[in-house]
Amino acid sequence: MSYAAAWTRPPAHETAPEAEEPPDTMTPTEQPRAGKRASGDPARQAQIDLTVKQQREAQKQAKLAEYQKQLAKRRRGRLVWWTVGVAGALVVAAVVVSSFVFAPRPIPAATYGALDSTGAKIEGVETFDNETTHVEGPVDYPQNPPAGGPHNPYWLNCGVYDQPQQNENAVHSLEHGAVWVTYDAAKVSGDELDALKAQLPSTYVVLSPYEGLPSPIVLSAWNAQLKLDSASDPRIPQFFEEYWRSQNVPEPTSPCTGAIDGPGKQR
Repeated sequence: MSYAAAWTRPPAHETAPEAEEPPDTMTPTEQPRAGKRASGDPARQAQIDLTVKQQREAQKQAKLAEYQKQLAKRRRGRLVWWTVGVAGALVVAAVVVSSFVFAPRPIPAATYGALDSTGAKIEGVETFDNETTHVEGPVDYPQNPPAGGPHNPYWLNCGVYDQPQQNENAVHSLEHGAVWVTYDAAKVSGDELDALKAQLPSTYVVLSPYEGLPSPIVLSAWNAQLKLDSASDPRIPQFFEEYWRSQNVPEPTSPCTGAIDGPGKQR
C-alpha cells in the first residue's frame, strides 16, 4: 500500500478548535498629576483648573513685577552714575577754564633797538675801560657787580634767574652785548620785581639776584653801569636804549645762548 492511499481527508464535520479569547482587561484610568487636585465633578474640576491657572498667572505676574523692579533699579543706578560722571566732567572743565582765566598773564617783553647806540648821556651812568681777555678761575673785578674785564671762556646763557650767578660767565655775556640786571632780593620782590621784569627785552638780558649790591637795583653793560633805588625809575628804558646790544661791545654779533645755564634759570 502506498502512502498516498493511506492518507485520508478528515471528515468534513470536524473543524479546528476556535482560538481562545484573551481575558477581559480593565482600561486604566488617567491618574491626576502630582500637585494637581482632581474631582469627579466636572464643574468642580473646572473650578479647580481655573484656580490653578489663576495661581500660575499670579506667579507669572509676580515674577514680571520683580523683574521690572530690578530693571528700574538698574536704570536708576545707571542714571546716578551718568549724573556723577557728567558732574565730574563739568568740574574738570571748570578747573581747566579757571586755570586759563585766572592764570597770571605773562609779562610782555619790552623792545629796544640793536646796534644803534648814539652816545646819549644818561644821568648817573658810570663808564669804565675794562680789558677783554679769557681766563680760567675767579677774577677780582674793580666794579660791584662787574661791568666788563677778564672773563670765563664760556658765557652765561641769557634769561631770568632766581639765584645769584657766576661773575666770570655773566661778564662774558656783557661782551656779546647783553645787559646784566642785578637786584637785592631782600629789597626787590613781588610787584617791584614784576615791574622790573616788565621793562626787560626778550633776549640779550640776564636778570638775577646779587648779594652785596651798593643799591637795590644795578644795571650793568660792557663798560657802563647804573645804580637805582626803584624799578619805576625812568632811566631804566633809557639805559637799555643806549647800551643793549650796542655796536660798541667787543663782540656785538655773538650769541647769548648755547653756552652755560646757571642755577635757578626760569626762562
